[in-house]
Amino acid sequence: MSEAVSRLRAVESFPVEHEGRSCIALRDPGGYTNAIVLLHGPLLEIVSLFDGAHSVADIQAVVMRRHGQLVERRQIEEIAEALDEQGFLDSPSFADRRAVIDASFLAAPTRPAAHAGGAYAGEAGELRAMLDGFFAPPDGPGPIDGSPSAAPEVRGVIAPHIDYHRGGPAYAWAYRELAERSQADLFVILGTCHAGMEHPFALTRKDYASPLGEIPVDRDFVDALAQRARQDCFGSELAHRVEHSIELQAVFLRYLFAGRRDICIVPVLTSFAHEAMHRGRRPDDDPRVPRFLDALAETIAASGRRVALIAGADLAHVGPRFGDPEPVGSPELARIEREDTAMLASVEACDPRAFFESVAGDGDRRRICGYSPIYALLRSLGGAAGTVKRYGQSPDPNGVVSFASVVFE
Repeated sequence: MSEAVSRLRAVESFPVEHEGRSCIALRDPGGYTNAIVLLHGPLLEIVSLFDGAHSVADIQAVVMRRHGQLVERRQIEEIAEALDEQGFLDSPSFADRRAVIDASFLAAPTRPAAHAGGAYAGEAGELRAMLDGFFAPPDGPGPIDGSPSAAPEVRGVIAPHIDYHRGGPAYAWAYRELAERSQADLFVILGTCHAGMEHPFALTRKDYASPLGEIPVDRDFVDALAQRARQDCFGSELAHRVEHSIELQAVFLRYLFAGRRDICIVPVLTSFAHEAMHRGRRPDDDPRVPRFLDALAETIAASGRRVALIAGADLAHVGPRFGDPEPVGSPELARIEREDTAMLASVEACDPRAFFESVAGDGDRRRICGYSPIYALLRSLGGAAGTVKRYGQSPDPNGVVSFASVVFE
């Protein structure tokens, strides 16, 4: 019996137009390869059979049966070799690649600025100018007022994690409030883990690098939290390596408080709300979730630090890029905004259970990307009052991402 071709790894696939041709693009959310592969026509059909069960001869037979054409053995082998070389197949060579990359990250004292030069400018001066521009009206909220404020203290915010190029002013609507009305010097950043992870929460002790300088992690706080949480808080630490949902908040905080005060962060990746929804349960039915969030509250209380919470969270992801069959037109954009607005009412009320149910009620039809970090923020803030400062959508021909800036007092 012939050996099966290694299966395609669990990577993102989405439709694109390339040189007038409809293709499917493959991209690795785990960041083990930076390549993007475009597949179309016969190539797409062949690669779809790279499932770890079909041999080269099996693939030849399937194509012959469907189309009456013989694909040469060497052609299929070359396709598999090319994908394997780029890190898209679950093969021994990929296992070696992953081991080297993972070991390098775990041994490094600092978490690199993985998205500098991509999701945001990679040079310090250019980055500062970019972030300055996000505050400019009419899209931005205006410059930060440095005078003392009599308004209530900001306890937490929800900010987007969409790349700065598409959602920058929405960040400014959240972070201006934080700069003007918070005395915090420690920020617990709750982020979405886009690649998914084994554990509901993942901590790291690594400082976050950025073009504006490192953002230090409060390692004493992290260790105290991990001890109180009574679970493996570092088993999924590798998820921090390329995840952008925390990185984009850390960079903005470095910019926001440079020259104002010294700050530290506690980076917490989250992945539990969708898992609970798909099991027909609530997040707190998994005992690790309440144990961690209760431990977070206890650690904040015991730290003596001035602490604010941040959720790096986008909202809806709708359209062909995300698996829907039809492009998103104006009526669909309006429907998404109506449903997002209804969901955000539970966020403003700081009601984690109502928020969870508002998403689960339709099976997360809109694919709320910030499901876990928003739930964790609401549960941790308790009786805070939230206000949506900005709502936005970033549509393109293949889909739309929505986001909101919410401030909690």
